[in-house]
Amino acid sequence: MMADDGLFGELPEQSAPCTEVVPRGAPRLREPVRDQVELRAVDIDSLIGQDHPVRVIWAYVEGLDLSELEDRVKARENRPGYPAPSPRLLLALWLYATSDGVGSARALDRPCDSHDVYRWLCGGVSLNHHTLSDFRVGCADLLDRLLVEHLVALNEAGLVDLEKL
Repeated sequence: MMADDGLFGELPEQSAPCTEVVPRGAPRLREPVRDQVELRAVDIDSLIGQDHPVRVIWAYVEGLDLSELEDRVKARENRPGYPAPSPRLLLALWLYATSDGVGSARALDRPCDSHDVYRWLCGGVSLNHHTLSDFRVGCADLLDRLLVEHLVALNEAGLVDLEKL
């Protein structure tokens, strides 16, 4: 092996760097785009007013004995499995949805992600139409009875209009 060949002796020689002036082109700038979607940190409680009727429905549902519904929950302490959504939340959602003219699980699922009142009610608990439907169908007799009783009570309190329903 010859000393002149070196490590890269077989490679062609490189040409001298190009000294041509390259056109500058237009500047790249960050321009404001005001119609873009932004993610923001939001205090869920501030999504609705303090006097919104859904707050009364939630307070009403909080005072109910729902042990019969809670006994049906399979997820238990000290056992594996994903926690179930609260029957109190599911009942409140169905109560409010029914008073709002929403009658199907798919129709109830949509505003839970996008409508502030439903987002407030969910309080960060994610749901889907299967969960809503399973709750509605799984305890239909009990839920129908509770919905009728509670909608009548809410109507008497002037919070919902049964004629609208």
